[in-house]
Amino acid sequence: MNDKTVEKIIEDSYDESKEEGLRSIVRDFYSRKLLASVVAAWTVAAFCIAVAVFSGVQFLRMDETKWQIMYAALFVVSAHGLDVVKIFAWQLAHRQNLKRDIKRLELRIAELSAALKK
Repeated sequence: MNDKTVEKIIEDSYDESKEEGLRSIVRDFYSRKLLASVVAAWTVAAFCIAVAVFSGVQFLRMDETKWQIMYAALFVVSAHGLDVVKIFAWQLAHRQNLKRDIKRLELRIAELSAALKK
C-alpha cells in the first residue's frame, strides 16, 4: 500500500459527528463520578472569592501602609488560588474527553492496521 491509500482510509474513517462539544464536556464534568472533586473545587473557589473580597474591602479601609500591604498580598494570593482552582477544574473537565479521544485513536489504528493487512 502506498501513502495515498493510507490517507484515503484515514479520511474515510474520520467522523466529525463524534467530536465532543462544549455541552458534552460540561455534562461529563458534572457527572456522579467527578461529583466530589467538583464540590471541592467550587468550595475552594468560593473561599478564594470570599477572601479576595474581604481583603479588597479591608485594603480600602486601612490607613496604615503595613496593613494595606498585608491585605494587598492576601488579595493577590487569593486571586492566584482562584486561578489554580480554575486550572484544576479545566483539567478535570478535559480528562474524560482525552480518555475518549485516546480510545478513539486506538480503534482507528486497529482499523487501519486491519485495512493494511488486506
